Amino acid sequence: MELTLWTYEGPPHVGAMRIAASMEGVHYVLHAPQGDTYADLLFTMIERRDRRPPVTYTTFQARDLGGDTAELVKRSIADAVERFAPEALLVGESCTAELIQDQPGALAAGMGFGDLPIVNLELPAYSKKENWGAAETFYQLVRSLLKPQLPPPGTPKPDPSRWRAEGRRPRVNLLGPSLLGFRCRDDVREITQLLGGYGIDVAVVAPLGARPADLRRIPSADANVNLYPELAGTLCSWLERQFGMPCTSTVPIGIGATVAFLRELHGLLGLELPPDLEAGADGVCPAERRSRLPWYSRSVDSTYLTGKRVFIFGDATHAIAAARIASRELGFQVVGLGSYSRELAREVRAAAQELGLEALISDDYLAVEAAIAEAAPELVLGTQMERHSAKRLGIPCAVISTPLHVQDVPARYAPQMGWEGANVIFDAWVHPLMMGLEEHLIGMFRHDFEFVDGHRSHLGDGAPTLTSAQPAELAWSRDGEAELAKIPFFVRGKVRRNTEAFARERGLALIDSEALYEAKAHFSR
Repeated sequence: MELTLWTYEGPPHVGAMRIAASMEGVHYVLHAPQGDTYADLLFTMIERRDRRPPVTYTTFQARDLGGDTAELVKRSIADAVERFAPEALLVGESCTAELIQDQPGALAAGMGFGDLPIVNLELPAYSKKENWGAAETFYQLVRSLLKPQLPPPGTPKPDPSRWRAEGRRPRVNLLGPSLLGFRCRDDVREITQLLGGYGIDVAVVAPLGARPADLRRIPSADANVNLYPELAGTLCSWLERQFGMPCTSTVPIGIGATVAFLRELHGLLGLELPPDLEAGADGVCPAERRSRLPWYSRSVDSTYLTGKRVFIFGDATHAIAAARIASRELGFQVVGLGSYSRELAREVRAAAQELGLEALISDDYLAVEAAIAEAAPELVLGTQMERHSAKRLGIPCAVISTPLHVQDVPARYAPQMGWEGANVIFDAWVHPLMMGLEEHLIGMFRHDFEFVDGHRSHLGDGAPTLTSAQPAELAWSRDGEAELAKIPFFVRGKVRRNTEAFARERGLALIDSEALYEAKAHFSR
């Protein structure tokens, strides 16, 4: 057993809570001890919600374990149904309550609530985590509500282009956005507007903002858009098998992926590809010019960014998308790629292999920090945990994925998907690097009266440096450290390690400014 301070994902019942809190008319009864109500803070604090999640806890205590905790479960369920009058009821247990084996779902099913849909969530708390719990809850809820609509075996699959014969516009479902996801609210708005511009309507968005009645309308759409595979992948596969509903495989994050997504969806729906999605003589389709990112990537100013070393870590969806944008659209060099999403590890490994890398699949933030230090990148794209690690290492960082902090849930419109999402990504990634350039210029003109200490930026020499283990006989002189401090912070760690390696090769015990200059000349050849 390993003790850790932070974790990328909570237990699966937190994932179930995300689904319940994302929807309207759904209530979740959670058999859990006192203390598990901490999860409420995730929504009221991070998501800035004005109400607590629709969850009733049994909150049993130690003294209750000597009595009949099953009666406590039944009483909590009855109170929740009477008080909240839900349109669908989720019933589950936390990791601690799982050991008691009260089976709250079975108890709820036998309480005679008539037509109220009751979903018994059996989420293995000791082998699965939050995203899996959210995906399983979403799948089980939709499956339960659509059970009466299941087509008989042998029924022909519906034609995705039937919209033409029915004299209407094609329509799709957007599946997967939820609370505590990364910019889901804005992604839904951006993709809805994007599809509307191509004559495609959105029938259902779920789970975010949906009611149980909306979930029953899912089969009325012609296709499903799998916006977030971590949450909607299982459901989309089931809908394709049972209802014959085709599903997109491309997540529209980045210019290239947005174009590919639109082309894929037009193909699924039998829509003629519009001229603005056709590639021109320069290989660029007119639609791409709606974003500022391609323009900047082809401009003279972008040469500063070319070849920048970047380390990427996050959930699978955003990490894979970030690697594609960094390598293909911004000209960065991806020196590390990984994810904590074990369910999608195969996809992450495939993306890493295309870049000549070995993917890091881990839920240990300290292992990720060690990998970042080893790769010595100039920019980190990760979660809030990588932001903390990058601060310690003195490397710029942009958050691209959950887990996140309240500062990553902006009040402004800031999608990740579609054309505007590409603009937001560009700003979020490039600005930390530009701050590095500012530090470099300040260092160059440090003797100018305008660049005295009072005018230094917040990064300055106070940023922590990337350090490496040093043998006892190797030391830095005062003038060597002073010269090292003049080097821009985002490459200072790499210079330190290269200089130490140079010193060891030549048997130097003390690294002074002269040794630093010699090492710089050596590695510049």
